[in-house]
Amino acid sequence: MIGLILAIIIFNLIAFKHKENLTLNQVLHIWAFTIAFQNSFDLFIDFKYHGYWYFTKEVDWKALPAHLLLLPPVNIVFLNGYPFKKKIRHKIGYLVIWVMVILIYETITRLPEPWGYFDYGWWELWHSAIVDPILFLTLLAYYKWIRKAENKLLAKNK
Repeated sequence: MIGLILAIIIFNLIAFKHKENLTLNQVLHIWAFTIAFQNSFDLFIDFKYHGYWYFTKEVDWKALPAHLLLLPPVNIVFLNGYPFKKKIRHKIGYLVIWVMVILIYETITRLPEPWGYFDYGWWELWHSAIVDPILFLTLLAYYKWIRKAENKLLAKNK
């Protein structure tokens, strides 16, 4: 539990200290989207198929902070630094670096308690290496949709 609490504090501090490129509306959208998307994904992989889980295989209160407070700030930091106006090779490089960092972090979360809080069933690190880029690209698509909707709304209100 110590590892989870530290991760939540660190990720949220970083996210809210350095969110220069995101509006409050975007942060709120990303937070809600991340929770909904993560819980939808976890509903199957975690609870139905027991591929991985936080703390125990059961639904429990102890894992609630991981489901609500852990990934949204990570996604905010990812989007805040994303090189939207750079060439495709910079975008790919940024994505690759983030996936590598997430894989290293996931490995750390598998340490024994009190530092670790994440366990694998049949899931393996290579599954994450395949799925994480897809999840990041889905996040990027959602973020671009938010920006498009905001721009449309702003244009309408002028």
